[in-house]
Amino acid sequence: MIAIAGGTGRLGSLVVRRLAERQLDVRVIARDPARAVHPRDLPVEIVSADVRDRSGICAALQGASTVLSAVQGFAGPGRVSPQSVDRDGNANLIDAAADLGADVVLMSVVGASAQHPMDLFRAKHAAEQYVIASRTRWTIVRASAFLELWENIMSKPIVCGRGENPINFVSVHDVAAGVERAILDPSVRGQLIEVGGPQNLTFNELAALQQRARGETGKIRHIPRAILRAAAPLSRQARAALAMDTIDMTFDTPHPDLEIKRPTEPLKAFSRR
Repeated sequence: MIAIAGGTGRLGSLVVRRLAERQLDVRVIARDPARAVHPRDLPVEIVSADVRDRSGICAALQGASTVLSAVQGFAGPGRVSPQSVDRDGNANLIDAAADLGADVVLMSVVGASAQHPMDLFRAKHAAEQYVIASRTRWTIVRASAFLELWENIMSKPIVCGRGENPINFVSVHDVAAGVERAILDPSVRGQLIEVGGPQNLTFNELAALQQRARGETGKIRHIPRAILRAAAPLSRQARAALAMDTIDMTFDTPHPDLEIKRPTEPLKAFSRR
């Protein structure tokens, strides 16, 4: 059985569908099962559990042979955070999977590192290090920014900052295909799969493409960096917007295959703060 934490999200729901259509046994683990639309047309089991609750997640994984973590704590209900979900919650999930002898496929982000200016990227890096050092067989899948997410965020032509920094955007459907492979192909255990889009775009370019697709015209509005800096001490989103307007977020995608490699960074100790 394949257990998917975060199976009601943008990525997780696509992976659930792909696996269910293969007639595989799938269990969706969700903080809020009411958000799950799968029962309407897919034969999947849905259980309520939160990766932040160690005992609850252990019970939810019983019987699983492979566990996918597609959770994220950047935004959402219940006072989630990258530290509580992407770092500590993933540690709970990995420990539970190891106790059960289940493989783990961990969803991460391209560019994850301990020194990254964004909380989410640092938390994802910590989770990567934790699973590498764990007793379970693992595969890490890193993806660049989800195009569909940013199309929704930028439904109005408003750009944070200058909007001139190139960023790689990838379709979540392509990421779901990579995750499906990571779950089903045992030959990629102990490896890192990176999935990116075909080209790098600035937010100004993305906003202009959206306008043309909708047949709209008009000036693209910007939220000045000064306002983002003022909000940054109290807003995770403002801090992230400043980072995305500044740092290297490009990615060169090999074609036609996904890039698969072994992590080269030495293992580091993981600590809960």
